[in-house]
Amino acid sequence: MLDVRSQQGKFGQDYIRALASAAGLLVHQYDPDRVGIDLGFRFPGRPGGLASPALEVQVKTWPAPERTGAEWSYDGLTEQQFNWLAGPDYTVPRYLFLLPVPPRAAEYAGFESGGMTLRHLAYYRSLEDETPIDDPSPTRPRPVSVPVGNVLTVRSLLSLLDPAPVGAG
Repeated sequence: MLDVRSQQGKFGQDYIRALASAAGLLVHQYDPDRVGIDLGFRFPGRPGGLASPALEVQVKTWPAPERTGAEWSYDGLTEQQFNWLAGPDYTVPRYLFLLPVPPRAAEYAGFESGGMTLRHLAYYRSLEDETPIDDPSPTRPRPVSVPVGNVLTVRSLLSLLDPAPVGAG
């Protein structure tokens, strides 16, 4: 059996993989992970004329979410992890995917006659407008705000790969 933290992280990645599968995306995982990126996604085609667009993400799960107004106040990134996402100079766009999770693993999924529900909603945030930290610490936290309106859905995931409105053109 996985320890609590490993199970929580695995659930987060599997949740995101389920969304990517529903969106028809290719998913890859670095082996080994040396750059703080958990998953990569690629669209197998040419949406809006762009050939095979891709993005990379760091997935964070969060058992004790804190909300301040219209934003989640997340303090689970270290400065080093922040730097792996921050700045505009990546050839493949990078995002933080944040998934608040129930405090108990038994509550991660619910079952009804109509199907299965994964808990809770996931959110996304690009840090390309943030300045990387000089001499980042692998232990010192770097808080970030994630807008509550940035809900990760099949539609929003596809729009991150193709900034043109989904279904346009």
